[in-house]
Amino acid sequence: MPGATASNIRHLLSRSLFGFSANDYEKAMGYGSLTSLVDQALLAPVPLPAAPNAWVSLVPAQAQQDSGDAGRWYTELTQWWNKRMFTQGLSMQEKVVLFLHNHFSCERAKVNYPQHMYQQNQLFRKFAFGNFKQLVKEISVDPTMLIYLDGNNSRGAAPNENYGRELLELFTIGIGNYSENDVKQAAKALSGYQVRGLTVTYDPARSYTNASLTILGKTAKFNVNSLVDLIFEQKATAEFICRKIYQHFVYYKADEVFVKKMADVFRSNNFELKPVFRFLMLSDEFYQPSILASRIKNPQELMIGSLKLLQIPVPDWNNVFELARTLQMQLFQPPDVAGWPGQREWISSTTYSHRGGFTDSLLSGKRFNGANVTGKLNPLVYARSFANCEKAVAFVNQLIDLFIVFPISDTKRAFLLETMLEGTIAANWSTNTPQADVRIARLIKAMMRMPEYQLN
Repeated sequence: MPGATASNIRHLLSRSLFGFSANDYEKAMGYGSLTSLVDQALLAPVPLPAAPNAWVSLVPAQAQQDSGDAGRWYTELTQWWNKRMFTQGLSMQEKVVLFLHNHFSCERAKVNYPQHMYQQNQLFRKFAFGNFKQLVKEISVDPTMLIYLDGNNSRGAAPNENYGRELLELFTIGIGNYSENDVKQAAKALSGYQVRGLTVTYDPARSYTNASLTILGKTAKFNVNSLVDLIFEQKATAEFICRKIYQHFVYYKADEVFVKKMADVFRSNNFELKPVFRFLMLSDEFYQPSILASRIKNPQELMIGSLKLLQIPVPDWNNVFELARTLQMQLFQPPDVAGWPGQREWISSTTYSHRGGFTDSLLSGKRFNGANVTGKLNPLVYARSFANCEKAVAFVNQLIDLFIVFPISDTKRAFLLETMLEGTIAANWSTNTPQADVRIARLIKAMMRMPEYQLN
């Protein structure tokens, strides 16, 4: 069993949360063991949050598009979710919600009404630690998914195959484990569902009329529930889903031996997600040196994590919303049905400079274009929240260990110390000396501009 060392706690928090503050870290250390932290905090039940506004209950109507209300509501929905990530404390719930949003990828460009996307987002939250098989059943008749993958227009006599294909290829069993005929037959079994306002109805006249279908080698009269049950009887399904969990939370190249162990836990717990996450986060595999700081932070982890790290009391959510598009991770607008590819795709000559520009803005109070940003850091107040703030070497090392998961060299530590001291000796350092606030801000900027800061 891995120990609750400082390194292990930081790694666990960096993978299960959207970043963490010094206060979060101290609270996590206070649990005394990884088991207690995982069971009592990270995977503890969390009630569903209140809706962002009353519009979530309005029946979708073209007038909402024409007036621009739908677009404004999408912005409000996105900011509501960003705030959830920012205020999640030591719960893993929102990190899993984003994983599910990417796994069951749907684009707002096609799903015109945010009411539907809100419903789906809450569905992911409901099942974040719940039964994945039941989630697949419910997502199969979810208004957002029916609209996005054309199930809403599917008729049994000539069914649309989009959802049936992605159900097998991307959502459950994976390429190589089904045939083209399985797709065609599954599409028939999935037909008959219609979006009516905020709800879904089943119309038998639009469903398939065959006496039976043959899917994955079984011949029967299928409906959504029995089809999903059959899919989850296939050995490859548990492994496919656990592989995606591993790639998202551990490393982009899966360890197939460990994935099989995860799949065994998944199957033996009737496809409940919570036991899988618990098994993963309490395993020695999760804390291997080669795993530490091996992931490139996605834009949400970078932005929300930076805000939490600096304990910004009133973040500029408009800045986060707008920059997410530049960083190529606009919530509710993944690139396609396969979702965001992640890892090295997050970094390019364009996005890297804007990533640094975001962290700079938290210190300068200015965006790239010179516009003001709310929530600018007060360096002295922030520094004085650390017990070692008057001890130059200890203070710099404490910030480095908090900001950067990747182990850096003594040379880089010395460089960062000199960045703050700016020519004076460590013995003369004090937060009361002239320009101390400027020096602290310069230190923080330098740390957040390091390539290592992009990793978690």
